[in-house]
Order: sequence, then C-alpha cells, then structure tokens
Amino acid sequence: MQFGRTYEEFEVGETYKHWPGKTVTEYDDHLFCLLTMNHHPLHMDANYAEKTTDFGKNVVVGNYIYSLLLGMSVPDVSGKAIANLEIESLKHVAPTFHGDTLYGETTVLDKWPSKSKNDRGIVHVETKGYKQDGTIVCVFRRKVMVPTETYAKERGRGPLPGQSGTGGEQPGRPEPREQGKQ
Repeated sequence: MQFGRTYEEFEVGETYKHWPGKTVTEYDDHLFCLLTMNHHPLHMDANYAEKTTDFGKNVVVGNYIYSLLLGMSVPDVSGKAIANLEIESLKHVAPTFHGDTLYGETTVLDKWPSKSKNDRGIVHVETKGYKQDGTIVCVFRRKVMVPTETYAKERGRGPLPGQSGTGGEQPGRPEPREQGKQ
C-alpha cells in the first residue's frame, strides 16, 4: 500500500479520493474542543445550540473537520513530504453535525521543481471534504514539498516505482526480536 508520493508521481489535474470516510461522533467533537480549549457552547452545549442557534443543534468545530480531512489526505498526498509549506486558503462552506460521515478528495493543481535543491519539488493541491449526501463542507489549498525519486533512492526510502521491494516502504521500522536475544 502506497504512503505518499514522490514528485514524479503527482500529475496536474489528477484527483485522489481518500478512503475510508469518517463518521463524526459527539465524542470526537467534544474531545477536540476540550484538547484545543475551544469551549464555545455552539460546539459543547446542546441546550444552547437548540435554543439560540439557527441550526438547532451542535455544530462540529471547523478546525476538527479541517484536521480530519488533512489527515485523510496524508496517505495519498503528504506521506512522503519533506515539509508542509503553506495553507493557502481554508473555507468552511457548510456545517457538519454529529453523526455526519465525511469523505475527502484532493486534486493536484500545479507542481514545480524546487529552485534551491534539485532532489525535491513543490506540489500545490486542493482538498475538498463532503458529507454522506455530497454536500461540500470544507475546502482548503496547500503547498507541500515532496522528494523526487532521486531523493528517496539516495536516502534508502524503499523501492522506486516499478522495482520490487519487501512488502512496501516503512523507513525506520524495527525488526522484531525475541526478548533476551540480540
């Protein structure tokens, strides 16, 4: 199973549909709010949301939706990234509620070689997140620095496309050993 891509593997106009989706629970939303100290009652207080908002129920905090979609995109987009360079834009276009299932997909908008180092390139992508009914809820654009095949080969990051390997790239993974044996 592929985890990220080298520069050469990205093609402008290609869209990667991330799998699997994620059903957002009340627990997910509340835990994220508590961890990030966002205690706005719109996200945490069902009574408040029911009686004082247009939605009539809690809305999932937008930064969780963004974080979830970003995470969904890692195996397809930034799993081999050298650096996440920029979040160019982030738009929350519709609310997400507890029980909604999110799906994401990322389209390659552009790519270009690094100006300072010839073993890497920049990939410009747009990720869209949508609910089970297809309603788009979040759109963001970012730029990611990724390695070229040369970079990966020189640093021993597994086989290049078309080469055989030993079950996939897993740099830094230790080999199992029985206790007491070295």
